[in-house]
Amino acid sequence: MGSNPLERTSKLNSRLNSRDFLLFYFLRSITIYLKMIKKEKFPILEFDSHRKARINPSDITSSASLKSPYLVITFFYEIIKRLLKEKKIKKYLKIKGENDLILYKFTDSDVYLMPGIIGGPATGGYLDELSGYGIKKVIFCGGGGVLSKEIETGKLLLVTGAIRDEGFSYHYLKPSRIVYSSKPILKTMENYLDEKGISYLKGLVWTTDCYYRETKGLVERRKKEGALMVEMEQSACLAVAKFRHLSYGAILYAGDDVSSDIYDKRDWRKKGSVRYELVLLCKNLVLKF
Repeated sequence: MGSNPLERTSKLNSRLNSRDFLLFYFLRSITIYLKMIKKEKFPILEFDSHRKARINPSDITSSASLKSPYLVITFFYEIIKRLLKEKKIKKYLKIKGENDLILYKFTDSDVYLMPGIIGGPATGGYLDELSGYGIKKVIFCGGGGVLSKEIETGKLLLVTGAIRDEGFSYHYLKPSRIVYSSKPILKTMENYLDEKGISYLKGLVWTTDCYYRETKGLVERRKKEGALMVEMEQSACLAVAKFRHLSYGAILYAGDDVSSDIYDKRDWRKKGSVRYELVLLCKNLVLKF
């Protein structure tokens, strides 16, 4: 015998109600998610905290991984050439793209070396991608323009944070004026340099994404905020590090002088011995992270 018509109708309504509920719940979830991205006056301020994007580092690097989590990023290309000639590093991996990235490895330790590329989107983007390969401990070794003549060429600066005058970092962290370095990492770096008897400064940097707009007014404002140098990558790299939970620190080498109306190059690339020793120092220091 067939089931009672009223019973069949009740079951059908139950299934429809379940489907309606699931559809309602789905649409409600989407609405809540969209509302989380508050519309702002400027698009750069519309931060999305959702961690999964349409393309993620793990999507690109899912079939590959590095044997070690340690990485040094440097902009000292002449030092990379010297280290290659001395056989202290070797080519390890080519990351293919529109512009291939060559990753090197030190021959006497499990530390990788990445050539920096000017600007937050380039260096920060590659750092994010390398996190997908298993990179977790990172030290940045580069240069910056000083905002005070008192900082002599070649002086080292431990970066305590970066003023976010660029766009890349706003895709990784909520809008803020400054992104700060990890205090434990800073302490590790200070202890290491103190043990080696190496003189250094500590302070903020001003990260910009424009080559030729360091105006008198902006230089003075950033100085009042506590910035000692200007450069183009730190807020981006710090943002990636915080978003991907990487241990990250940076040491900058004092270069050209943008503190006055007359630009002074100061022959900052000629202190090759300082730059060479700094790269090797960073190789050993990142192992402490």
